Amino acid sequence: MSILVDENTSFIIQGITGREAVNMTRECLDYGSQVVGGVTPGRGGRDVYGVPVYDTVREAVEKHGATGSVLTVPPAFTRDAVFEAIDAGIKLLVVVTERIPRAQVSEMIEFAAMHDARIIGPNCLGIITPEKCKMGGIGGPAADTRKAYKPGNVGVMSRSGGMTTEIANALTAGGLGQSTAVSIGGDAIIGSTYAELMPLFEADDETKAIVIYSEPGGPMDAKLSEWVQENDSRLPIVAFMAGRFMDKMPGMRFGHAGTIVEGKQDTAAEKLRRLEEAGIAVAEEIEQIPALVKERL
Repeated sequence: MSILVDENTSFIIQGITGREAVNMTRECLDYGSQVVGGVTPGRGGRDVYGVPVYDTVREAVEKHGATGSVLTVPPAFTRDAVFEAIDAGIKLLVVVTERIPRAQVSEMIEFAAMHDARIIGPNCLGIITPEKCKMGGIGGPAADTRKAYKPGNVGVMSRSGGMTTEIANALTAGGLGQSTAVSIGGDAIIGSTYAELMPLFEADDETKAIVIYSEPGGPMDAKLSEWVQENDSRLPIVAFMAGRFMDKMPGMRFGHAGTIVEGKQDTAAEKLRRLEEAGIAVAEEIEQIPALVKERL
């Protein structure tokens, strides 16, 4: 088992003829993912590494029956692309694009909720269930992805795409494979938070533990801590918190748009307190993560 994607997942790539999307298409195909179509308005009839390109999402869905889409379109057009995909029946959307206006992201998330669809991102690298499917640029080239990610029982969630792979690599080196890893996105408003993904991992028999990567700023860690306590989660959780130095530098942003510390509740110290209060173990260094997971398993 896994969450969100498995060996039967087929998806399209919107904006497939863009430079980054072309590379992503090759990486996903090389990994064995089912990229069944792409969409770039005005470029229908072409192909990218053998993947047919269509002018509209509806055409691609009607031809191939895909239920997922990776969106790599420019920020000015992302909202419309999301609406088009959901309207065509897409249920899982990985939004890679960053710098989308917050109001538009809110509209995307609301529209998805109205149609029982799920958004991962924006500003994310995607999802991977090792040796079954990777949806997005997560892990990079297929050979590197196979080295970092191995099948197993640990779910991974991270605001940073790169750190998703770093954590998976540390787990793999420590003899622990992953059930599914999700790069949730680094923006202030995202489609699926830690707490919103927890019920999926909770219901997955294969997942026995969770590792999260976090940063100062935003309420996600507090919401996760609340969810764990309110739902008496069966899953032990290990967290790694970056950017602790930011507590001494008020107003500083740490890489992602979602890491602006607006008050005491957003500081690393307060987040760590809440995580530990909820029984979530905190690793001082990434290398400590495997040992902490094994202790709790």
